[in-house]
Formats: sequence, structure tokens, C-alpha cells
Amino acid sequence: MSNSPAAARVGLIGYGTAGRFFHAPLLATTPGLELAAVVTSDAARRADIHAAYPGTQVVASADELWPLELDLVVIASPNKTHVPLAEAALAADSAVVVDKPLAITSADGQALVESAKARGLLLSVFQNRRWDGDFRTVAQLVADGRLGTVQRFESRFERWRPKLKGGWRESGGPEEGSGLLYDLGSHLVDQALNLFGPAAHVYAQADVRREGATADDDTFIALTHTSGVRSHLWASATAAALGPRFRVLGSQGSYVTYGLDGQEDELRAGRTPHDAGFGVTPRERYGTVGAEGEFETWPTLDGRYTDFYARIQRALRGEGPVPVDPGDAVAALKVIEAARISADENRVVVL
Repeated sequence: MSNSPAAARVGLIGYGTAGRFFHAPLLATTPGLELAAVVTSDAARRADIHAAYPGTQVVASADELWPLELDLVVIASPNKTHVPLAEAALAADSAVVVDKPLAITSADGQALVESAKARGLLLSVFQNRRWDGDFRTVAQLVADGRLGTVQRFESRFERWRPKLKGGWRESGGPEEGSGLLYDLGSHLVDQALNLFGPAAHVYAQADVRREGATADDDTFIALTHTSGVRSHLWASATAAALGPRFRVLGSQGSYVTYGLDGQEDELRAGRTPHDAGFGVTPRERYGTVGAEGEFETWPTLDGRYTDFYARIQRALRGEGPVPVDPGDAVAALKVIEAARISADENRVVVL
């Protein structure tokens, strides 16, 4: 890894939704990082990369990436490839960022953590939803004690998509990390553990609702944290009426907000963190704080996806820790594994 003040050279594996709309624009706009190479064999995607990032090398396979002496490799490929590609990147002496989930199993995730530690290389996981504006607002309210003692935390990623889009996320098997337990569940569980600490008990439901789907598309997870907080987490592609994104109930009040953080939509529309107003939630979408009969509009903090790679850049220079400890991702995987057992066997799982 380079110790010079020059920009760290980054290779990105995968240019699907995660690579194209999240990692590439965030990497390209982070001072001190250079998007040096992207791996994709798709001709249309290769053309898109050349147009959007002139000077970035495009290669057809990860094997062509390893000789480039990169400081950092970002893995945004299908879930089942995360661990083998991360191991190969570590073997090439590169630090690694893996898109969520870190691995398919907690055992594989822990082995990857130990491999990075043994090599003295940085490893982190792209849990970007920690930097959603609404989640940052929840975290601040909890930290400040504004709601009193939090008793129940409700969090939803709900969509109305009655027709399949196609792809491994909807039709793959458990060995591919398909379904919403792994996809959106990785975010929901990470946020809950980040706020309220480890889970002691897990109960879950995971159903396949849509015709032609084989992976769960309607899920619910209930956690009892060792702190005493109860988290209820929903992820669904079949919600014809959307519930609140967050509903946090405390001994002195509540926080409720609807709608999704806007950063993903902005990135998909071609906006970048350099554009004015990026990550800012309009007033009409603010949440409310209070108790029955006494609610006030509560401003949503700005979304800060830019913070993830800014902190990665500093970590590469030895100026701070990685933004997401990979051990957190392993802990989330243990909860997801317990949720799968709970859903399959219709019982509470004790961790």
C-alpha cells in the first residue's frame, strides 16, 4: 500500500446497481481517491464507464486487476462472489471494501476478517444506510435522550413491486444470498445493532409472495436487544400501502418519519455529491417528534454517503479507523442466520 500523499488507486469490481450508482460516483468525488480501474465484461457498461470516467481503465475480469498494484479494491459483485474476490484482493496486498453483505455466512465473514488482520490490511463493509439522513436523525435523537428511554424501534424498507424485475436476488437460492433477508435485511439489522447493541433473541417471518419468485420478498424480523430495546424490522416488495420508514417509541416521546432517504434517487438521476443540495431532505418530508397531541416537525439531518469513503481515505493514510468495523457485519450475519432458522422453524432463536 502506498504511503505517499498521492491519491490512493482504487479498483472497482462490478458495475451493476451498486457499482454504477453508489461506489463509482462516490469514489470519483472523494478527495484523495482515484478510480483507477473497473471490472465488467458487459459492453454497454464498459461504454458507460469510458464516458463517465475518462481515463479509468476497464478490464474484463478480476484477474486483470491484481497486477495493477492498487491501494484499495471495492467489491460490488453478486453476494456469493464477495468472499473469494475479497480473499484474492487481500492476497494481492490491497485493502478491501465489500458491499453488504460481507459474506453469505457469519463463519465465512469471520474468516475474511481474520485473513485481513493476519495480513495487516484494512477491511470494511459498505453499510451506506448508516449515513441516511433519517437514520442519522434517529441516532442523534437517541444519543441526546430526546425521546427518553427507547422502548421500541420500528424500521421499514417497503416497496410496491408486484411484478418481478428478474435476476438472482429474486430467483436465487440461499447459497447465493438471495432474498430480502440478505438484501435489505443487511441494512435493517445493521442499523438496529448500531443503535441499540447486540441482540439476545430473534424471531422472523420470511415469505415468498410473488408469482415466479423463489427468494423471500416479504420479511419481518423481531429483535430483543441485550439493552432491553425491542426492534421490529420489515422488508417487503409487496407492500401496497407503505408504513413509516422509522417509528421510534420512547418513555418521553416518539419520532416518526416517512419516505426513503433521497441520496439513492439522486445518484441514480446522475447527481453527485458535488451538486448543490445533495443529500438534503426537503422540509415537507421532515418527521415529527413528540407525544399524543403535542407533535412538532423535526428537521432531518443531511444524508452523508460521502462520509464513508472520506473515512476510508483517511484510514488508508493511517489517520483513523475504517468507517464500518467488519466485525459489525459478522454480528449482523449471525442475526440474519438466526432469522432464517426462526422463519424456517417458526420459533424464537436465542443468540
